[in-house]
Amino acid sequence: PYAGPVESKNEAAMSELVPESRQKPVVPMKPMGINANLLGYIGIDTIIEQMRKKTMKTGFDFNIMVVGQSGLGKSTLVNTLFKSQVSRKSSGWNREEKIPKTVEIKAIGHVIEEGGVKMKLTVIDTPGFGDQINNENCWEPIEKYINEQYEKFLKEEVNIARKKRIPDTRVHCCLYFISPTGHSLRPLDLEFMKHLSKVVNIIPVIAKADTMTLEEKTEFKQRVRKELEVNGIEFYPQKEFDEDLEDKTENDKIRQESMPFAVVGSDKEYQVNGKRVLGRKTPWGIIEVENLTHCEFALLRDFVIRTHLQDLKEVTHNIHYETYRAKRLNDNGGLPPMTVETEENHESNL
Repeated sequence: PYAGPVESKNEAAMSELVPESRQKPVVPMKPMGINANLLGYIGIDTIIEQMRKKTMKTGFDFNIMVVGQSGLGKSTLVNTLFKSQVSRKSSGWNREEKIPKTVEIKAIGHVIEEGGVKMKLTVIDTPGFGDQINNENCWEPIEKYINEQYEKFLKEEVNIARKKRIPDTRVHCCLYFISPTGHSLRPLDLEFMKHLSKVVNIIPVIAKADTMTLEEKTEFKQRVRKELEVNGIEFYPQKEFDEDLEDKTENDKIRQESMPFAVVGSDKEYQVNGKRVLGRKTPWGIIEVENLTHCEFALLRDFVIRTHLQDLKEVTHNIHYETYRAKRLNDNGGLPPMTVETEENHESNL
């Protein structure tokens, strides 16, 4: 007789324990303001874009040295290379100016901006090189300057409280201007490149190539290449620094066909077939600087700026600077010699 009410009580308890069915909450729509890239593709290759942004903020340093006798068009060529007045303008010495007794080193810095990329370009000129009657050891001031820049970088690097970004004044590239004689390299050319090829990236350039015929130019280039090989002079890009087969194939072509670049520089524009072109006006026509059938300036520009600029910087840091650093630290038992000034700096840093 009591079963009925007990069952009804149990059923009532069960009904209390069972949760009520609720409606699912409405999912809010994605706000329109959120960047689609953040919610889109994620992969490790996005690091390239991160590196690009970071590098664009910090900018680049590139230091180029020009070496050669006066009157070979060094300043004009560098201005043509970067399409702006980046080198000192000197069309020979003025009558009032005296020819320097020794080689002077003049560094001129510029900031070039293109497409949001900033590059601090420093052009190092060497007036007085090879202009004397006695040119014995005239490369020594240049070698000293290059080593001084390595020393500056090393001192900053071994500081206790060193800068986050060390200013880079090291010479990344040296354009060596060869006089267009058509015969052979002078003993001065060979001695300079023999000494300096161990400490800097040398790119040989035949200046004012419009003074030779096409046949003379081809023969002279072959002769220069042979002389450099016979004398064991390594110019950039060096064979031993090729990292893989692709680099080797590309650089072999440059070493065997293009080097040394026979170039013509000009910062004047002329009208040719309705287009404004950089060129040099002669009685028989206009020599177009960027025309490959006229000269190899375009090849040099692509080589230095478009394809090998970063490699020039890396070879300078990983090969030439590392060689200097290892020798310097080894000679001084691991650290540069402590002077009173460096001791005081260290104490103040501590």
